[in-house]
This record gives sequence, structure tokens and C-alpha cells, in this order.
Amino acid sequence: MTGADTPSPPQAPETSVCPGCGAVLAVVPGLVGTHVGASASCAGLFAVTVRGLREEAGQDVRAASLLRVSTDAYDAQHLVPGAPAAAPVRLCLELERSVDHARSAALGSRVDDAAPRDLTAPERWTTTVADLAADLDVVDLPALVRAWADAVWTDWTPAHDRLRAAADAALTG
Repeated sequence: MTGADTPSPPQAPETSVCPGCGAVLAVVPGLVGTHVGASASCAGLFAVTVRGLREEAGQDVRAASLLRVSTDAYDAQHLVPGAPAAAPVRLCLELERSVDHARSAALGSRVDDAAPRDLTAPERWTTTVADLAADLDVVDLPALVRAWADAVWTDWTPAHDRLRAAADAALTG
């Protein structure tokens, strides 16, 4: 047997760590980043994971609501330092203040204005979009999105007082 006859061991795929959520994902050659604060692979995985919600959101209020919550959970994990922490404020509005997705979206600039800009994101996340994608074959997407949003909001616990104050300011401002 020669070296030419010996099969090469399979190469492990190249991976990268998302700077936002910390998920370790395979690098997809040619994939371009679409979300500031996230790796290209992470942003691509999120887009694929919520594609069905995005396609249904125009005709289905439940899908639109889930899309909004999933986008806010994703954005809250990929916050750019110095930018308004609008996504965690919207999670507060949606999860604690029972504000529906349409009203949350309509509060856009008020949320941005009220959101703190100096928050430090959690060092570790309980759940990421990679966990969501991995569980799609055994758990339905709505349940996964709600659990993910709850976990992200819980991960922001050290900043809850400031985020709640910002949510209240956006509602009353």
C-alpha cells in the first residue's frame, strides 16, 4: 500500500466564533456578513432559521410577532458597543410589558432615544441561534423562539432596571 492508496483523514470544517453571541459555527466560503456585531455564518444561520417566519409575516400576525421577537433576541445578542440597546428594550416591552410587535415597531425612535448606550452585553449567553437551529427538528419554532427570547432577556438581568426604565420612557414619552 502506498501513500496514494491511503485515504486522507477528513478535514474538520473551518470554524469561527461569533463576536456577538459566541456561537462556534462553520465558516461558509463566500458568505458575506449582513449584521454588524455578528459573524457572517451567524447572520446567515439566523436568516435561514427565520426564513419561514419572514415569508409568512405579511399574512400571519402570529408569524410577524414571532419574527419580531426572534429579531429582537438576535439583535440583543449582537449589540454593537456604543449603540442604543434598543433590542433588549424591545424584549422588555414584548415580554414584560405585553406590547405587541406592531406597537413595539411603531415605538421605534422613542425606543432608540430611551435605550441606554453604555451597557455591556453579557459575557455568555444561555441560548443562541445555533441552539435554536439545532433543535428545530424536535421542537417547533414558536416554542423555540419564545424560550430563546426569555433566555436572552434573563441573560440581561444585571441591566434589567435600566432597560425597564427605558421601556417605560418609550411607552410614556
